[in-house]
Amino acid sequence: MQGLATLLFPAVLMLFALAMEKVQNRIDRLAVSRDHVEEFLESGGADHVDTLATQGFPAALDELRNRRSKNGPGTSDSLSTSPQRAS
Repeated sequence: MQGLATLLFPAVLMLFALAMEKVQNRIDRLAVSRDHVEEFLESGGADHVDTLATQGFPAALDELRNRRSKNGPGTSDSLSTSPQRAS
């Protein structure tokens, strides 16, 4: 019994570590800085607030960034470093 536990413990521990790494990556992608929130509040419109309420901040920030990139090439410079939306 101890031999079986000795063989299974490293594999279970490795699987747990891989699962936690996947969770951490998802959390890191969803992380939003204070600067991004302030910029969104300054320039976001009613439709962006609706997206914020229904889909969350990363989706609303992506929508704002996409709309700015369509309006002009020099308007999305400060949002280019925002985290990507989790899929």
